[in-house]
Amino acid sequence: MSTIYNQILQAKAKNEKLLAILLDPDKIDLDNIQKLIEKINQSPATHVFVGGSLVENNILDELVLEIKKNCELPILLFPGNPSQISDKADAILFLSLISGRNSDYLIEHQVNAVPILNRTNLEVISTGYILIESGEKTAVERVSKTKPLPRNNQEYILQTAQAGEMLGKKLIYLEAGSGAKFSVSKEIITLVSQNIKIPLIVGGGIRSLLEIENAHNHGADLVVIGTAFENNLNFFNQKG
Repeated sequence: MSTIYNQILQAKAKNEKLLAILLDPDKIDLDNIQKLIEKINQSPATHVFVGGSLVENNILDELVLEIKKNCELPILLFPGNPSQISDKADAILFLSLISGRNSDYLIEHQVNAVPILNRTNLEVISTGYILIESGEKTAVERVSKTKPLPRNNQEYILQTAQAGEMLGKKLIYLEAGSGAKFSVSKEIITLVSQNIKIPLIVGGGIRSLLEIENAHNHGADLVVIGTAFENNLNFFNQKG
């Protein structure tokens, strides 16, 4: 059976670009979920990511089940900590914040997640998560208590991505942060994509279809759109 990760690898090999819509449970109104799912189905999305830095409500399982009722896209968890794991999803991005030096987000949360994951059938996809300076303090920085990598130190960002690959990560995720002032620059995307072999995810601060296209054109294998879609469900009906 083809796994979600293998499908991502196959898409990369064929240069087929992927797109994920990120849904933060704290920002979802289940009373309006059908309209949201309808808009996802009408979009060019290939995946749905579910999660956030905090997730303080208790609708994760219900949200995933509601999406599954009327949407056939694979659902991947994007957790900030072990409390954000649902066995109703298809897979989990097993994130390690390799840009920071807070051991909780490098390994501690992952260790605590193991007993939970062992009770599920989730596909676990090891992901090197790299937070990049975006012009303002993001939720990821506040919650993880780590500093993003300076956007002008491209060589160090590349080294961090390559270290993640050497550690055996299956994906590298370049993150500007939710609602970032600046998205990850095309120069950073190009440099990293040309010097790692594993698939590259890029997200944070992307506000237009043109920015999605630019990220894809400069080497992102999968682009993540979150806040802009949350704020405007007609995002994909716009021009540019």
